[in-house]
Amino acid sequence: MSHRPLPGRRSVLRGSLAASAALTLPVGLGAAPAFARSGRPEAGWGVQTGDVTADSGLVWVRSDRPARMIVETSATESFRNPRRWHGPLLGAGTDFTGTTRLHGLPSGEQIHYRVLLADPDDPRRTGEPVTGTFRTVSRRRRDGVRFLWSGDLAGQGWGINPDLGGYRIYDAMAKLDPDFFLCSGDNIYADGPITATQALPDGGTWRNITTEEKSKVAETLAEYRGNFRYNLLDTHLRRFNAQVPSIVQWDDHEVRNNWYPGEVIASTDTRYTEKSVDVLAARARRAFSEYFPLSTLRPGAKEGRVYRVLHQGPLLDVFVLDMRTYRNANSPDDQTTDPQGILGREQLEWLKRELARSRAVWKVIAADMPLGLVVPDPMEGKPNFEAVAQGDPGVPLGRELQIAELLRFVKHRRITGTLWLTADVHHTSAQHYHPSRAAFTDFEPFWEFVSGPLNAGAFPASALDGTFGPERVFVKAPTASNVSPAGGYQFFGEVDIDGDSGELTVRLREQDGTVLFTRTLQPGRVGQ
Repeated sequence: MSHRPLPGRRSVLRGSLAASAALTLPVGLGAAPAFARSGRPEAGWGVQTGDVTADSGLVWVRSDRPARMIVETSATESFRNPRRWHGPLLGAGTDFTGTTRLHGLPSGEQIHYRVLLADPDDPRRTGEPVTGTFRTVSRRRRDGVRFLWSGDLAGQGWGINPDLGGYRIYDAMAKLDPDFFLCSGDNIYADGPITATQALPDGGTWRNITTEEKSKVAETLAEYRGNFRYNLLDTHLRRFNAQVPSIVQWDDHEVRNNWYPGEVIASTDTRYTEKSVDVLAARARRAFSEYFPLSTLRPGAKEGRVYRVLHQGPLLDVFVLDMRTYRNANSPDDQTTDPQGILGREQLEWLKRELARSRAVWKVIAADMPLGLVVPDPMEGKPNFEAVAQGDPGVPLGRELQIAELLRFVKHRRITGTLWLTADVHHTSAQHYHPSRAAFTDFEPFWEFVSGPLNAGAFPASALDGTFGPERVFVKAPTASNVSPAGGYQFFGEVDIDGDSGELTVRLREQDGTVLFTRTLQPGRVGQ
């Protein structure tokens, strides 16, 4: 394959690890370690990059106090004759987080950067620089594209376990040296408190690093912010963030399990004093925008939305969906008309328009929820459904109507190279959809690949809905519910697009990187 080798990338992270040593996981059980404040601004939560293009990238950092963000870039690790970028003043209004857009960068090249935090009253006083690296998008087809995807982090009370060394799956992903990581949602579990210990089925005890904000369900802005900070206590995640750019979307647990706009939390759920999910979602959205490098959601951004398309050169466009913000209420989902659906009309029309405009060989649709897997909503106390499918294998009903409209559009506009990537269901699987097996037949065959969780409870395989004719070609899932990460069943996926042939290879991997399933797809071919 023709994907370019770029050795030596990880060595630039030494400074990043040294600067964040104050957050290294303790050996014993206990709360998260406190900072040893030095009198200079410190960036102990590491650095991240996102929204990377052929000539730009967005760098993120968080300070422990008011500071001016400064970024320096270089073509080499020596930082000889660096280029300097003056970023924003980081303050309490954004929880001391901020981003700086780097522009005018060379295409398809490794960029080394370091972030300095300067005292606003004395710019000469700066903290220890934190380093990172990323590759800009290549305009050359021959360079190929490699990326990973997964989701579902620190769910069901399984948090950072010092006995296991924390989120080790990120080291396995980093070894593959991807161009970027697509996080398919459930970046936090705002509705899932993390306690010091949990009992394991074998009689053992799972131990967690704990923080005050993770001790209850998140309701306030401070608590939502604390949920994002919790994950950044993990050394492996910070190291990964400094090495691999991210494309991030959200799902339900950034706010509350199975939420939808307009929902009012039942009075019987005494965990919440704030009953309006819209109020909670607004707070969660703000924290989400502060803790990831997302230009569309930063303060003052024009679009202010999660759904977007990211162009990754001539081989790939990534269409990031938001299946939360515009959906209708969870219901039996058996209505014969459903103009709002799971995407909302405006997002659906945007997706159709952008797919038709795309000239990329491959068009990845990043969905935070699966299409043909049945995901019930048990919190409602009645047979309601959370995703698209509702278990009726007949003609499209409810939210399936919107997906049928999209699939019909893709077929009749002769749009090739679409495939769906998702997470959410806490197991890994591959589904092939074909009209010969379906109740609705006006579409071209396509694939849906599912991965995750990263560090959360694993669950049995979901039932299939036959409306779009899915065949489960591969699945790995436990037979019991909520298997801890210590029991395995933690997954991520890899997509590798060859620059010469244009072939796209999907590999489903488990937490140590072992390949479980491989499928290679040919460009421009239907029915595969």
